[in-house]
Amino acid sequence: MIKQAIIPLAGLGTRLLPLTSIFAKELLPINGKPGIEYILDECINAGVKEIIFIISSKKMMIKKYFYSDQFYKNIIKKKKDKRIVGEYKKILKYKNKIKFVYQNIPKGTGDAVLKAQKFIKNKYFLMLLPDDLIIKKNCSKAMINIYQKHKVSVMASMTVKKNTVSRWGIYKIKKKINRRNFLIDGVVEKPSIKKAPSNKAVIGRYILPRKIFKKIKSLKPSKGNEIHITDAIQQLINDNEKFIAHNFEGKYLDCGTMNGYINSSKEIGKL
Repeated sequence: MIKQAIIPLAGLGTRLLPLTSIFAKELLPINGKPGIEYILDECINAGVKEIIFIISSKKMMIKKYFYSDQFYKNIIKKKKDKRIVGEYKKILKYKNKIKFVYQNIPKGTGDAVLKAQKFIKNKYFLMLLPDDLIIKKNCSKAMINIYQKHKVSVMASMTVKKNTVSRWGIYKIKKKINRRNFLIDGVVEKPSIKKAPSNKAVIGRYILPRKIFKKIKSLKPSKGNEIHITDAIQQLINDNEKFIAHNFEGKYLDCGTMNGYINSSKEIGKL
């Protein structure tokens, strides 16, 4: 089973300025609920027991959100409000599963993952990107089921418009396993339209092998002067490590842009 998850949260959130000038984007409410809680619920409902948050010293409010015990105790003592008691119990449930590590200089997703190496004990782990919400179906749970069947790495994927491939990690299909799952032959981070191997994009859910840490350490910065997890994945594929791309069943919501953030609240409000 996959029992541990990594969630990188150290990004600056510049696409959501001015909101993120004073507030962590992951705590911004989506239909009345902090965005990060949707990701946590997905992990917990998929059977994950330990979740590692990668934050920066500039985003300590994320840690404070889960460590405001005295604040809740004082309010509950005064008001005895059942709703507030429920919220506090929910926060405690999350808190008991979370560990924090720090990436104070944003050097990309690969570098963020490397910060969590000392906590990862099992052969494989889950990684989720908080800007990518997948609603209606638990994508992580579906990916874990695929992992249990094939015992290889798994990445969430979807088909994107060809003129948007430069926004994504784009993969090349090696072999079709079934209608929703494909063995991949390679992945390229944010390629140009001409160089893209397909219009099949990797979305922010990964089941990765622990051996990826060694590959990340050998990487030099690439696109945007960052260390990309996709470059480490490509190195593993070069070593004949198998990766399955899973076309998930749920609905994808991009919470990392202002339009996407606004639309996410509308879509979740319909559920």
